[in-house]
Amino acid sequence: MKVVLHICCGVCAAGAITVLLNEGYKITGFFFNPNIYPEAEFHKRLQAVHHIAKLFQFHLDVAPYSPEEWFEKTSLLMDEPEGGKRCEICYRLRLERTYHHMLHCGADFFTTTLTVSPHKKASVVNKIGIGISSDRFLVHDFKKHEGFKRAIQIAKEQGIYRQNYCGCIYSIREQRG
Repeated sequence: MKVVLHICCGVCAAGAITVLLNEGYKITGFFFNPNIYPEAEFHKRLQAVHHIAKLFQFHLDVAPYSPEEWFEKTSLLMDEPEGGKRCEICYRLRLERTYHHMLHCGADFFTTTLTVSPHKKASVVNKIGIGISSDRFLVHDFKKHEGFKRAIQIAKEQGIYRQNYCGCIYSIREQRG
């Protein structure tokens, strides 16, 4: 069975990949993150994802950096707290694109690394995925069973870049206070 895995960063990919491989899936990674700001950060994260793809030997498809649609959908929610409505719109945008990519490449399922992070509610991410396609979205909470801890360990061992914010311009502002 083939799964398209939406990947937000190298660290989260490391945590999710091991689970999916153990479950017997053939993985196509999909790096689509128009939320990441600035563009230099996008490229740092992409470089880390390329490293993980090479390490775990899976195919990686990369969507171009195109933040315009993300800004259009989230600009009215710039004052929302991290984890609020803005994030839900962001998750939906990325998961919808992943779903369409899954259809395009003929995979059986799609899922996301977003549930590895202890800062993201897997229940929210999974509900959005199920709403897009209840029969094709692979529900996971990759942080369970020490998934986040395993992701951090792999990242440290491999020297993978680890960011200190979710990726969007609003989360940078919130982090810096």
